[in-house]
Amino acid sequence: MTGRPGTALVRRPGPRVAEGIVTHVERRPVDAVLAYRQHDAYIAALAAAGWRIHPVDAADDLPDAPFVEDTVVVCGDLAVLARPGVESRVPEVAGTEKAVRDLGLDVCRVEPPGTLEGGDVLQVGDTVYVGRSARTDHDAICQLGALLNRRVVAVDVRGCLHLKSAMTALPDGSLIGLPDLVDTTVLPYLQVVPEPTGAHVVVLGDDHALLAASAPRTAALLRSDGYQVTTVDISEFEALDGCVTCLSVLVPGR
Repeated sequence: MTGRPGTALVRRPGPRVAEGIVTHVERRPVDAVLAYRQHDAYIAALAAAGWRIHPVDAADDLPDAPFVEDTVVVCGDLAVLARPGVESRVPEVAGTEKAVRDLGLDVCRVEPPGTLEGGDVLQVGDTVYVGRSARTDHDAICQLGALLNRRVVAVDVRGCLHLKSAMTALPDGSLIGLPDLVDTTVLPYLQVVPEPTGAHVVVLGDDHALLAASAPRTAALLRSDGYQVTTVDISEFEALDGCVTCLSVLVPGR
């Protein structure tokens, strides 16, 4: 990609960030000041790759608010507002709705009783893989399939928070991740990563990938395959079950 590839929606962590929900990692103290610095560096990496930064309204009373990816699925000109699987996260959606409307996107939403979080949705070309997890259920997957003009494939997820905790895709569309955490029988292939956080890839451009600094072997592997790789330290967000995909929503062409 050249020039400005699109807009990145981000939301800064609030003062309660250390109180975020933890379900699949052992809780440890989170340094809020370091989390702010890491989030700034994450935003800087997106901007350096050509993404225009669009801040989502702050939500200082909502600890998990910086994980903005979970609140919406953007597919082309359509923004599907999520219905989080944890009640405490439902208020996060309002700020994201305002942001996507500011971008001129068409807006719809997942309706009750379905629950869906954006971290369970991986778009690869004309296929949308959706994790059937503790946060996203079959009803919401069916709703999403009716809303998107793409093939939707449900993928059972186990032992992790979201589908994109277990697998993502490289710029060429190939899947990369941890086969023990997903139902690989519904996938065409899955490149196995050398460390768990290597499963988390944000595609910044046609040959550019963003990874966490905690995945040095995966970064080296992708560089050897010819990719440009940027790494960022997000240790304080990883301590809250987060990863590099969780902290932004990339909207190409906006």
